[in-house]
Amino acid sequence: MGALLSLPLLAIPSLGTLMSFGASCCGAAACSAICNRCGVFKSSMATRIAYAFLLLINSIVSWLMLTPWALKKLEHLTLDYVNISCQGKQCYGYVAVQRVNFALGLFHLILSILLLGVKSSRDGRASLQNGYWGPKVIVWLAFVVLTFFIPETFFQIWGQYIALAGAMLFVLLGLILLVDLAHTWAEYCLEKIEDHDSRGWRVLLIGSTLGMFTASFAMTIIMYIFFAKSGCAMNQAAITINLIVLLLITTISVHPTVQEYNPKAGLAQAAMVSVYCTYLTMSAVSMEPDDRHCNPLIRAKGTRTASIVLGAIVTMLTIAYTTTRAATQGIALNGNSSHAYSKLGDDDGEHGLVDQQPNSRREMRAEALRAAVEAGSLPANALDDSDDDDDDSDDGRGGKDDERGGTQYNYSLFHVIFLLATTWVATLLTQNIDYEATGVAAVGRTYWASWVKIVSAWVCYAIYSWSLLAPVFMPGRFGN
Repeated sequence: MGALLSLPLLAIPSLGTLMSFGASCCGAAACSAICNRCGVFKSSMATRIAYAFLLLINSIVSWLMLTPWALKKLEHLTLDYVNISCQGKQCYGYVAVQRVNFALGLFHLILSILLLGVKSSRDGRASLQNGYWGPKVIVWLAFVVLTFFIPETFFQIWGQYIALAGAMLFVLLGLILLVDLAHTWAEYCLEKIEDHDSRGWRVLLIGSTLGMFTASFAMTIIMYIFFAKSGCAMNQAAITINLIVLLLITTISVHPTVQEYNPKAGLAQAAMVSVYCTYLTMSAVSMEPDDRHCNPLIRAKGTRTASIVLGAIVTMLTIAYTTTRAATQGIALNGNSSHAYSKLGDDDGEHGLVDQQPNSRREMRAEALRAAVEAGSLPANALDDSDDDDDDSDDGRGGKDDERGGTQYNYSLFHVIFLLATTWVATLLTQNIDYEATGVAAVGRTYWASWVKIVSAWVCYAIYSWSLLAPVFMPGRFGN
């Protein structure tokens, strides 16, 4: 990773070469070490930040590979001794982007398989997830290099079919998790209000709901003013449909029948879904090409290159953040929880008493606490507190290990979602490539990307509507 961060130094080959090797040893490993030293971050958080950073760097490199500039710099790094070619064809552009993202996707696929079944950091394989950053970065870079020896035909098939399918699955997964987040947020606030009669939580819930609805209508007005002029039928249709569906789902969420079967449904969830879908629609119309003079942002005066670079970086940051959130929230999709405590004796239907000799004093205490939790004398989270008190959750590197009692997220699912994210990045970057462009490439400024966002908003509305109506049509399955 450090080698990639040293690209600005490539203008001076010898210095760039030396600095790249030094930086390579300090990339993600340094990120993890710094986070582990910081009391605010815990081991699992540092790990997630490092993987998100790796995806960010990979995405930026993929973006740079859209032009011959990156390959020229790589050849310059080798003092022009290596002439990079791909079976006599261009190494930059469509195939190059697919190669770089395939390398990171393969990296995450292998980790996903190796980490199957890891339940806590006590499993020896957990170190593959949270440590060995130097070797992992080297393996990733080696995969990137090796992909340039794979025939171009493979990546044409991969990009047109497999990566495209993975990208659509990633988008759908993100929409499902967004709806789940809307319900979770509203129910959490309602729980706090009911349990503590908290005025602060009530103000937060009402204020955030009003704020999100206000933002939704404000964005709609802005879109009508700047992006829905005469002749812009696509924009007019997208904005109008979004507004109609927004009002429709808001009405459904407070309908008496829906409230009867799902009392916790309400305006808070509708507001979060509405503001997100309106944002998607606004992003779509503001990033479409200007061949029909419907996007004044492209015609605005200013530094075009700076605008493209800033837009690309913001897009990559958003993808990295969204992927990390989706990967850690993905636990909601498989119904498991790292903090779900099983009863003693569940496996064989036997008594819940301890029937094995503990191996240490710490284990004896853990068994006693589990028995107390089973008897109802202590809350379930006492098991986590026990781990923290015993060894201060030491991870062996001077940091705090918050996963000794159970992982904070499913490791394998985490890497599967990152694999899907690499397919989304590759698909986003390779739609309607302009091979005639000599400068930096704009990210997502195509009709394909705009329609993906517009349709994604509609799908998100549909998923949320079904979450409201499903208990009405299938009360037996969604009974309280």
